Amino acid sequence: MGTDANNERPAGSPAAAVVHSLHERHETLATVESLTGGLLSASIVEIAGVSGVYRGGLVTYATELKSELAGVPAELLAERGPVDPDVARALAEGGRRRCGADWGLATTGVAGPEPQDGKPVGLVYVAAAGPAGTVVRQLDLDGGRDHIRSAAVIEALRLLVERIQAADDPAGAAVDDDATAAPAGRR
Repeated sequence: MGTDANNERPAGSPAAAVVHSLHERHETLATVESLTGGLLSASIVEIAGVSGVYRGGLVTYATELKSELAGVPAELLAERGPVDPDVARALAEGGRRRCGADWGLATTGVAGPEPQDGKPVGLVYVAAAGPAGTVVRQLDLDGGRDHIRSAAVIEALRLLVERIQAADDPAGAAVDDDATAAPAGRR
């Protein structure tokens, strides 16, 4: 795996942390990917023992498939485009629902090399949907296409680990569904 939003290699495997945490909790995961194009699901299925945790995923690279397969409202996509925090939220929730999983994890953004619909290269949203709600994190990444995609995977997995840990802490499980977590990257 590549480097994270701060161009650092993660200590340990974020995918292994997710798989092992979910295995201990007897919970399942689904993914919905846009800019990562299967890289997120590939990193998850590399982990031994994943079959009891990972339900499956959707790669919705084309905008209309975000609506058709993941259930993102077509009006939302028409109004804001695919790179939007509410779209990320809907992707995670749609994947969770469509795959019958306890948790949904989603990525959407602009990997480059050119801006998309007025959104800059490196603008990425990752979302984790779970039993206590959904959290979206904005990433402002720099570097080339490969780095942006790889960092998006790492940061999505980290977000999910945080949400799983928060679910174990009754004080940390509350989620503000209207809030987008602080941006990461380009610090």
